Amino acid sequence: MTPLSLADVSVVRGGRRIVDNLSFTVEAGSLVALMGASGSGKTSILRAIAKLEPIDRGRIDTAGRVAMVFQFHHLFAHMRALQNVWLAPVHVLRQEPADAERRARELLDTVGVGHRADAYPHELSGGEAQRVAIARALAVDPALLLMDEPTASLDAARREDLARTLRRLTAAGRTILVATHDREFADACADRVQQIDAGQASVLPSP
Repeated sequence: MTPLSLADVSVVRGGRRIVDNLSFTVEAGSLVALMGASGSGKTSILRAIAKLEPIDRGRIDTAGRVAMVFQFHHLFAHMRALQNVWLAPVHVLRQEPADAERRARELLDTVGVGHRADAYPHELSGGEAQRVAIARALAVDPALLLMDEPTASLDAARREDLARTLRRLTAAGRTILVATHDREFADACADRVQQIDAGQASVLPSP
């Protein structure tokens, strides 16, 4: 089954049509970037896919668990990076703590911050916090990973690092949907770029 399929999806808030008859799919092992200006509907689309907001029309089909990395990470400030990653597997998925911690260390290594496992969020750079948030989302083994404006707090070098990390994840079979306004970043990591304008989509040509 395709990890994500949207068919004629519309979202209306306060009488305004934020998403307008939107249809697209994301294939397994690919990264699709939703590109558009602030207010174009990108975040609303992600939140609807994650079932954080209702839709008014259409259908969204996902194959398995969906996890989302929010723009501002929302790491638990009183927990070290490692704890942030293994928390959900233990308390939501009921995994054994030792197994969850071992997997959390592997994920932190995968995204390049294994050496920061014992750091608290306030001790992490923006790029490091972003990677910990990705590891935390991957810890529940989602069929689809959603990311909202992942480069918002990153400089150019860190954006390149993140693009490489995401390419490694898709090469390993992960399926990712990213909302971004950063065309350079989208071109660096996405298999397809969907332009979102007033809640409608069109496919942008490759540069």
